Amino acid sequence: MEFTWSSLAWSIFVLSATLFLLQNRRKSTGSTKRRPPGPPGWPVFGNMFDLGTTPHQTLYRLYPKYGPVLWLQLGTIKTMVIQSPKAAAELFKNHDLAFSDRKCPDALTALNYYQGSMAIGRYGAYWRVIRRVCSTELLVNKRINEMAPLRRKWVDNMIRWIEEDATAACARGESGVVNIPHFLFLMAFNLVGNIMLSRDLLELKSKEGPEFFDAMDKFIKWVSKPNVVDFFPFLKWLDPQGIGKNMERDMGRAMSIVSRYVKERVQERQFGKEKGKDFLDVLLEYEGDGKEGPDKISDENIIIIILEMFFARSETTSSTIEWSMAELLRSPEAMRKAKEELDQVVGPNRKVEESDMDKLPYLRAVVKETLRLHPAAPLLLPRNAIEDTNFMGYLIPKNTQVLVNAWAIGRDPDSWQDPLSFKPESNVNVTPETLDMNERVGITLRKLFSTT
Repeated sequence: MEFTWSSLAWSIFVLSATLFLLQNRRKSTGSTKRRPPGPPGWPVFGNMFDLGTTPHQTLYRLYPKYGPVLWLQLGTIKTMVIQSPKAAAELFKNHDLAFSDRKCPDALTALNYYQGSMAIGRYGAYWRVIRRVCSTELLVNKRINEMAPLRRKWVDNMIRWIEEDATAACARGESGVVNIPHFLFLMAFNLVGNIMLSRDLLELKSKEGPEFFDAMDKFIKWVSKPNVVDFFPFLKWLDPQGIGKNMERDMGRAMSIVSRYVKERVQERQFGKEKGKDFLDVLLEYEGDGKEGPDKISDENIIIIILEMFFARSETTSSTIEWSMAELLRSPEAMRKAKEELDQVVGPNRKVEESDMDKLPYLRAVVKETLRLHPAAPLLLPRNAIEDTNFMGYLIPKNTQVLVNAWAIGRDPDSWQDPLSFKPESNVNVTPETLDMNERVGITLRKLFSTT
């Protein structure tokens, strides 16, 4: 019976995909000559099997043959790939509105997550309001300075965890590897928990913290897993890999926990028991101006925004710090310069403070160079064309997915000398001005946490 069902499902899939593509091809006949160049694809599947497990690297290798703007057919999804600083600047500066929508992965349609999201939500009044709230409440100097004690606390905790882990290993007579990436993630996770909710989520006294951590870990797992529905949306009803079902379960767990936090905070505010103002309070207090967007942010959307901050900030922050450490270990000369700068500015008898940051240009350059070579999201967040658009001489149809290969852009030979090498000196003057607000928010927070 299992074999019969699998064969039937596969036959339906191939037949449906073939008919869909034939219909699509009739509609697009005559316009393909004005599309960007790209590699030939397989029938039905297009280029989806050509990208491998590291698509950003595969696309980078196609640059010399096809140029900075590349065209792919990923199943039924028309896709344009941007691979040079010049093409990225053209996209973000001159065609930002035409490509302002986000392409939402099917996994994030579970429980209507995308409707409250800033990262993958539809461009419109709500999106602009949330972007403005996040940028003004998280990135203004006053707010950044207020969060300094929290950053100090969790960096100190991380160092203590590492020391305790190493000491325990020595006591057992072991000389193994300390799992620094794990401690980095815990530090970032707790830091975001304090900024968003004023909570230590992974302390031993917290019963819900480990459960929330596990739910978010599964959340990241399902959204990161390649999903055939993203290439063939008409298979959504079938959910062939079970990603939609699993995502609903684990996202529901995480949303339920955050919902309890929100309800507790609402009750505290009603009885005047506030202990201070965090980002959750900002979202609860928001009042619209009556001109654009909602008058209030709904509880459902507040929950989604909080989840998004955990999802986006914890993983990317720990990843950037981990890569910075790895590159310094692989580059003795860069490590020597970083240590010399720290010895001169800080000395051996005290910890690095945030007030030292402006006096540590080489260490800041190390973080910038890490972001150049190892962007946390190598293909950034997929965009979507909201209308037929003429881009750099090419006709890009409405609903085309747009990928920006930040991994390739960071290795552009026209922008950096010896672009494949880790050289912080060459990246001192690079700024993220060509990126949109979402990427700037992530980079700013990661740089701030990394330097601390």
